[in-house]
Amino acid sequence: MADIVIETERLVLRRIDESDAALQYRLLNTPVVMEHLGGPKELHEIEAKHAKSMAGFAREGFGFMMMIEKPSGELVGHAGMKRVDNPLAPNKGDHEIGWLVREDRWRMGYASEAMRAVIDWAFSTIGAPHLVALTSEANAPSWRLMEKLGMTRRADLDFVDPAYSAADNPTIQYALSRQDWAPSSGDVVQ
Repeated sequence: MADIVIETERLVLRRIDESDAALQYRLLNTPVVMEHLGGPKELHEIEAKHAKSMAGFAREGFGFMMMIEKPSGELVGHAGMKRVDNPLAPNKGDHEIGWLVREDRWRMGYASEAMRAVIDWAFSTIGAPHLVALTSEANAPSWRLMEKLGMTRRADLDFVDPAYSAADNPTIQYALSRQDWAPSSGDVVQ
């Protein structure tokens, strides 16, 4: 198994390894899960994203991770942090957090649990001064979680991304500063 980066009560977040693309393609790449993310991806697109995440971890010490459910040992999502890399974003280079949860694990609190631990890790270990999260206004479950995490809507950072449908534009952003974060009791493992 790849290196464990973060451990919570019910989850292990571990580095992505080369064998994970096929697993993600099979379990997370559904029309419902990918609805607000441009739809299902081809395997080669997931492989490219994984390669980018692995390179980011090697270069900067952070990236996206596979979210493993402790009791079952199954992949239930991914979560982590990267740099804002959309060339249309006005805040390119900021620390961006994000998550994706398998449909049969929705409404179990996994995204919230994982993201609280990722935010703790980002501020306490990585030293990020602030974090942003991107979504579309149509993706209400996503921005509602951002609000539950204490993030604040930043309309000044919105942008239109022609790679997404009109229904998923503009891309909206939420932000959270280190000073405004109320740490959780999640365990961060180095």
